[in-house]
Amino acid sequence: MSGSKTTFTKKEREQKKIKKRKGKEERKEERLASSSKGKGLEDMMAYVDENGNLSSVPPSLVKKQPEKPREYSPEIQNAEEEASERIGSVHFFNEQKGYGFIKDAKTNESIFVHINELKEPVKEKDKVSFQIKMRPKGPVAVEVKKIG
Repeated sequence: MSGSKTTFTKKEREQKKIKKRKGKEERKEERLASSSKGKGLEDMMAYVDENGNLSSVPPSLVKKQPEKPREYSPEIQNAEEEASERIGSVHFFNEQKGYGFIKDAKTNESIFVHINELKEPVKEKDKVSFQIKMRPKGPVAVEVKKIG
C-alpha cells in the first residue's frame, strides 16, 4: 500500500492555516500589551484645564501666573458709569408678565427692567431713576424708583 499523497493544494491550505493562527496570536499579544487592565488609576486619569483642554496633570499642580494689576481703561470707566444714578421714563411695562423697558434720558437707549428690580410699582410714562447692571443678556435696570 502506498502512503497518502500530499498535493500542492493541501500544503498550501496548511500553510494558510498556520499563517492565520500566527496572525491571531500576534493580535492577541498586541491587545494584551495595550490593555489598560492592571494599570493604576492615576495612569488612566485625565484632567480638564481652565481652557477646556484635556491634560494628564491635575489643575492643582499647574502653576498659575499671577494676574497683572488692572490699569485704568474705558471698561472700568463704563463700569463706574453703570453704578451711577440715571434718569429715564418707562415707555413699556407689562404688569402681568412682570417686565418692561425704560428709555434712558441721557443715551436714549431702551433698557430692560424686571418687576423684582422695582422699589415701587410703575406705569408707562412714569419718570424713574435707576442704575444699570450688565447681565449675560445685556444691560438691566436695577434699583428703579419713581421720581415725583
